[in-house]
Amino acid sequence: MKIYLDGKFVDPADAKVSVFDHGLLYGDGVFEGIRLYGGNVFRLEEHLERLEYSAKAIMLDLPLTRKEFSDITCETCRQNGLTDAYIRLVVTRGVGDLGLSPWTCPKPSIFVIASKISLYPQEHYDNGLAIVTVPTRRINPAALPSTVKSLNYLNNILGKIEAQQFGALEAIMLNDQGYVAECTADNIFIVHKGEIITPSSSQGALKGITRDTIFDIAKELNVPIRDANMTRYDVWCADECFLTGSGAEVIPAVKLDGRVIGTGEPGPLTKQILASFRRRALVEGTKI
Repeated sequence: MKIYLDGKFVDPADAKVSVFDHGLLYGDGVFEGIRLYGGNVFRLEEHLERLEYSAKAIMLDLPLTRKEFSDITCETCRQNGLTDAYIRLVVTRGVGDLGLSPWTCPKPSIFVIASKISLYPQEHYDNGLAIVTVPTRRINPAALPSTVKSLNYLNNILGKIEAQQFGALEAIMLNDQGYVAECTADNIFIVHKGEIITPSSSQGALKGITRDTIFDIAKELNVPIRDANMTRYDVWCADECFLTGSGAEVIPAVKLDGRVIGTGEPGPLTKQILASFRRRALVEGTKI
């Protein structure tokens, strides 16, 4: 296995960052989780655009162009002989002095990992997930914009820990107003009376690349779709529910907080969306 690190491809044992890197010390940095399907890096341009936006939001000057990031990402896959993979592209603030100030970090650090990932067992794609609502609230976008895909995921990790304590693989996180924001690692959608509904980024949801793909698929299927404030009640009473993310792809959820959603099985529209997503994943993006 080879990992790209600051201009070189190195073995995992040599892929090291300094203990003075502010990405490690303070979670100061940005990242993208990207998928490779059949030699096609899915929506790579969109991922790199989001990386640029995240970096701009935290005033992190990216040392490479989008083309250079694209080339490095593809080359990491080639170096590892991969045609299907999960890619983690990370830009840290870099080495600096102790203390929060980012201005002591003269040079960001970049690394790219390409490997395998399996967030959920196949049985849950076939039969659906049973999820729960956790007590930990999603950080208010006014405190930390959910649109910034930063290295600081402790809020989500606390939610994930609580999900595991309740015996669930995934969980809904509410915002401070009590509306559904997102899951700990996924965006959430419901289907109600033929319409697809999802929380907006103003409620604490990440602007996911897979999430955006669902909007395109809905147009393809001629199904209405919209952002809206969503409560747990809306999920309990939905006809279908599914979660999306680069790692999770599209996975049905069939139970929330012990309440069966719809028929208790993956719904027909969810299955159509998943089939369309899998077709798109092979062609929408950048060939390595």
